[in-house]
Amino acid sequence: MRVEAPGAHAGTEADAAVTAVPGAVVSVQTADCAPIALIGEGAVAAVHAGWRGLAAGIVASSVEAVRDLAPGPVRAVVGPCIHPSCYEFGDADLDEVASALGDHVRSTTAAGRPALDLPAGVHAALAAAGVTEVDDRGTCTACSDAHWSHRAGGDPERQALAVWIAP
Repeated sequence: MRVEAPGAHAGTEADAAVTAVPGAVVSVQTADCAPIALIGEGAVAAVHAGWRGLAAGIVASSVEAVRDLAPGPVRAVVGPCIHPSCYEFGDADLDEVASALGDHVRSTTAAGRPALDLPAGVHAALAAAGVTEVDDRGTCTACSDAHWSHRAGGDPERQALAVWIAP
């Protein structure tokens, strides 16, 4: 295990951040991608799960990193993200995600076009990583007036998910 000084990676861009340092905050920003908080006994992670990261295994890698720091069960909280009714998706990219996570990520938009079911992909990746306790409120960023959506409105703003271990 590599231990680094708090703040050693401040400003670094990544799809996930993990810590076992009490009081240290890890966070991600999202617009339509899924923010995921992973919580273990003594370690936490903030994960940005877009389609590319999901297909590349960001969820499994992040769960493994939490377990490396704090063996035992990991819980997940999934924040607002775009849902399939609003997420038209190209066939080639959809094939790539389905190849990694299974055909259940294939869906259709409200207009009947091919879509990615991002929440289904997140849940499949969490299940494959052995995470059985998942809290997901089921909010679609594109349908919600309380959230920003790059796809629905071209919004440049972002939501933030922050997680930490109480000191």
